[in-house]
Amino acid sequence: MFFADADVPAGVDAIGVFPADGTSVRELAKRLELPQGVKAYTGDDRGVAEFQGIATSLPLIIMSGVFGGMVAVVMALVVSATIGLSVRQRRRELALLRASGATPRQVGKMVIAETMVVGVLGLVLGLLCGRLAGNWIFGLLADGGIVPPQLRYDQGPLPFAGAAILTFAVLRITVGFAAGRAARIRPIQALAEAAVPNVALSRIRVIIGLIFAGATVAIALSTPFMGPTNAAAIGGPAGLTGSIAVAILAPLVIQRALVPRITRFVEKRGTSGVLAVINLRVRAVQFGAILIPITIATAIALGNIYSQTTQQKAAVEAFTSNLAGDVVITGGIPASLTKAASELPGVTTSSELVRSKGWIEEPYDASHTSDAWPLLGLSGPIYKDKVTKGSLNDLTGNTIALPPGRAKKLKVDVGSEIGLRLGDDALVKVKVVALAEGPSGYQSLLLPAQLLAAHTTTGLPSQLVLKTTDKLQLDLSKWPGTSIGGRELLADGLDTGLGVDAWIGYLLAAIAVAYTAIASVNTIAVAVLDRRREFGLQRLTGSTRREVSRMLGLEGLLIAALGLVSGLITAAFTVLPIAMATRGWPIPSGPVWVLIAWVAVVLLLVLPTTAITGRIAMRARPMDALSSPVG
Repeated sequence: MFFADADVPAGVDAIGVFPADGTSVRELAKRLELPQGVKAYTGDDRGVAEFQGIATSLPLIIMSGVFGGMVAVVMALVVSATIGLSVRQRRRELALLRASGATPRQVGKMVIAETMVVGVLGLVLGLLCGRLAGNWIFGLLADGGIVPPQLRYDQGPLPFAGAAILTFAVLRITVGFAAGRAARIRPIQALAEAAVPNVALSRIRVIIGLIFAGATVAIALSTPFMGPTNAAAIGGPAGLTGSIAVAILAPLVIQRALVPRITRFVEKRGTSGVLAVINLRVRAVQFGAILIPITIATAIALGNIYSQTTQQKAAVEAFTSNLAGDVVITGGIPASLTKAASELPGVTTSSELVRSKGWIEEPYDASHTSDAWPLLGLSGPIYKDKVTKGSLNDLTGNTIALPPGRAKKLKVDVGSEIGLRLGDDALVKVKVVALAEGPSGYQSLLLPAQLLAAHTTTGLPSQLVLKTTDKLQLDLSKWPGTSIGGRELLADGLDTGLGVDAWIGYLLAAIAVAYTAIASVNTIAVAVLDRRREFGLQRLTGSTRREVSRMLGLEGLLIAALGLVSGLITAAFTVLPIAMATRGWPIPSGPVWVLIAWVAVVLLLVLPTTAITGRIAMRARPMDALSSPVG
C-alpha cells in the first residue's frame, strides 16, 4: 500500500532512498550513516525489506541436499546393476576379443568408452529436462507454502555443473568396476560363464553387504530412543542403508528366498514352474538387476510416505489430545462470539485457542534454535495435562506456563520472569505462573490467549473450544467466516513443522515411482531379450510358446513379489522405529490403499513388460534363434 507523505502511518519500518542522477547506488549505501541495527539493501536484496524472512533459503537447501543425495545413491545402485547386467551378457563377445589378441586394458577401455558415450548423451538430455522440471517443482513448493510465493526462481549454472560432475563421476565409477571385472576374466572362463552364469559372490562383497545390513539394524534399534523431532532424521537413513545391503547381496537374497515351501508351490504349476525356479537359482545375478530397482523404489516410496503420515498423525494427536472439549468454532473469534457462546445453555467450559511459535531468549534456550517452540494460547480450563506447580488459573496478562523439564534446565521457577520472542518479532517479558507437562517430545509453552493473539496476523483467537452437556444451538450468521464442528476441527491450521520433511518424502516417493518404471522396464527388456537362444532351445525340445511365456510370467511374478517383500522389510526398518519414537508403539499410520496401489504399480510394470519382451524374443523361428549373434 502506498500513502502520501502526510498520511504515512506511525511506526515506519522501511525508508526508500532515491539516488540523484550519476550517483552510484552502492557508493551511496556505503556513505549512509545508519543507526545500530539498521541495514541498507540495494538491487534484488530490497525485497528483504518488504518480505521479511524471504531471504532464508534453509528449507530449499535442506530439500535439495537430501533429495539430490538420495537420487545420486539410487542412481548409482540402479545404474551399476544395469551396466553390470549389460557387460555380463557380453561375456561371449568379450571372451572372443581376448582370444583374438585384445589385451585386458583394451577390453576395459572399450567397455568404458561405449558406456560413457551413452551416459554423456543421457546426461545432456537430463540437464535439458532438469531445466524444465526445476521450474515445475519450484511452483509446487510455492503452492505448498514451503517457499514464499514472492521468491523468484532463478536457474544459475552452478547446479547444472554440480549435477553434471556428480552424474559423470557415478557413471565412471560404476562402469569402471564392471569393465575391470570383464577385462580380468580369462577367455575360457568367460565362455563358460556365458553358458552357465556364476552366482557366487566374492567375500569382500558379502562383507560390505553385511556391514550395511548391520548398520540398518543399528539405526532401527537406536531410533525409538530418540525424541519425535529427531526420529525421522535418525531413522530415515535405515531405508537407504537397507536398500544398499539388498542391492549388494541381491543374488544371495534371491537364492535364500527360494525356500522349499515357495519352490514346491511354484513347481506345482507344471514344467513351467520347475523351469522358473531353476532359472531364478541359476540366473540369480541377472534377476538381481531386476530386484534392485523394485526393492529400492518400494523402500523409498512406502518408507517415506508412511513415515510422514505416521509423524503427522502422532503430532496431531499430541497437540489435540491434551485439550478438553467437544465443540470447536473456527475462524477469527471476536470477543462478542466468545461471550455469546459461553452463555449458551449446556456450555460448561469455554476457552479461546491461539497457536503460534516463538523462542525463549532470556535466559537463552539452546534447545530450540532453528525450530521454534509451539505456543498455545488459552483463556479457560481446557488443558488436560498435569500441572506440577502453580496454577493455570493465573494464566492472565503477561504470564506463561513452562514444561517442568525445560524450566529446570533454564533454572527458572514459578515467579521468575523470562523474555519470549513472539511470532511478530516482539520481545515480551512474561512471568512464569505454572509448570505444566505435555506429551513427550511435543511440549508447548502456554500463554494467555489474548496476549498471544495480539502478536498474530489477525489479532484474534483462531478457535473457540467448548465443553458441553447438551446439543448446542448457535447461529453463526452474525460472525461471517466462522464455522462450527466437533473435535476434528482442533487440527485445522495446525502447523506440525513437518512441511519441508513431507515434501522431501513425497518427492522422493514420486521419483522412486518414475525411476522404477524406467529402470525395471529397461532391465527386464534387456534380460529377457538376451535369452533368445534359451527360448529357441526350449521350443526345439518340445515346449510351446505358451509354456515359455508361462515360465516367464512365473519368473516375473516371483521376482516382483520378492522385490516387494524385500522393499517392505527394508521400509519397516524405517517406519516401525519412527512409529515407536513418535506414537509409543510400532504401528504406523497411513492409508492402506497406498500399499495396495504400489503393489499394483509394480505388478503392472513387471508382468506386461515381461510378457511383451518375451513375445518379441520368441518371434524368430527356434533354429534362427539358436544361430542368433545376440541372446
